[in-house]
Amino acid sequence: MTDAMQFRWTSCSCSHVGLVRQVNEDACLEQADRGLWAVADGMGGHTLGDLASRLVVESLNQLPPAANLEKFMLDARDRLQTVNRQLRGEAAARGVRIIGSTVAALLAHGSRFGCLWAGDSRIYLYRDQRLQRLTRDHSQIEEMKARGNLGDDDVLAHVARNLITRAVGVADVLELDERVMELNDGDVFLLCSDGLSNEVSEQELSEVLEDGNCEQATRLLVDLALQRGGHDNISVVATRAKDLYGSEKTVLNPGLAEQVRSD
Repeated sequence: MTDAMQFRWTSCSCSHVGLVRQVNEDACLEQADRGLWAVADGMGGHTLGDLASRLVVESLNQLPPAANLEKFMLDARDRLQTVNRQLRGEAAARGVRIIGSTVAALLAHGSRFGCLWAGDSRIYLYRDQRLQRLTRDHSQIEEMKARGNLGDDDVLAHVARNLITRAVGVADVLELDERVMELNDGDVFLLCSDGLSNEVSEQELSEVLEDGNCEQATRLLVDLALQRGGHDNISVVATRAKDLYGSEKTVLNPGLAEQVRSD
């Protein structure tokens, strides 16, 4: 078994227009066999957000196979920069200020994974019964919190909560943040647009992801956001990693084999 095949992935995705918007400007990518997932949220209030999110997802979907995670992420960065230029050109041609989209992408290769993001779409990791947010929102409200000007209790009520500071198509050069970590057996990841994170608490996310059932988690989370009013488009991608070497280690462990024989 090669290192690239160390983990087997299961995943599920869903994108829902919600109960208020007329157009779904979100887009999802789910490619478990390639170790590639993404959520893109076309910028609300701007022209052709659905076009922007679709171009982001299509560009990532065209990524070629890579020899390692570094190359995989570098290629993804290049693709997103190309989309950024396309959206800037499209906006200029149409005479509008911005056609843009957030992006949150999860890429896995061998025993590691990487996150790339711009905007306020998020990636969470559920590991060892604990939920961890891997991304930091590029938003005015997050910047205010970092400066100590806003407490967590004020976040949901604040008028600036939907104002983002980075996205694909916003500036001539796209700024992407990234994070790389080692994978653990049983890791569960959640990618989502703010249509979910604005409606559902992190405690609720943790409770839903606890079972590790991606299909069930995706369905329950979308339903929960809809029950809270579905004020925005809702996109959810859930994926789980299974270490294929783990079972081999158990079978080939000499001490365990000796114990089995003696019993």
